[in-house]
Amino acid sequence: MPKRKKIDPSVLINYRLAPDMFPLSKQVQIATDMVKGCAARLAGLEIPRYEDNESTFADLQARISKTIAFIQDVTPEQINGTENLAINFKIGGTEKSFIGLPYLLDFVLPNFYFHITMTYAILRHNGVELGKSDFLGVD
Repeated sequence: MPKRKKIDPSVLINYRLAPDMFPLSKQVQIATDMVKGCAARLAGLEIPRYEDNESTFADLQARISKTIAFIQDVTPEQINGTENLAINFKIGGTEKSFIGLPYLLDFVLPNFYFHITMTYAILRHNGVELGKSDFLGVD
């Protein structure tokens, strides 16, 4: 993808749209952390720990694949009935408390979409040819 535009992939991995925002690599890391954390918390499973040391697109794609594999192993039966489950965890040193369904709808999904949107924006800003259908995953 970056090779067509002759963009050094390491530049994209570390690129940020503003000095105080996370780079592309961290955007992907947070997006994957959101979904694996959600699936694990709702299913009562241990959250997989990743090193957050991805420095190439291949590393990021492997992280995404690992996350997809984890959530595909979580069954509907493990999640069903967790709408009112108490969810408590720390993020950035702050204690968070949620109930199952609002945790998914009001915290996880908005954070997930925010971070994948930032990833998309970083790539588009740098000339990577992506469109809405790429973001949505449709042809």
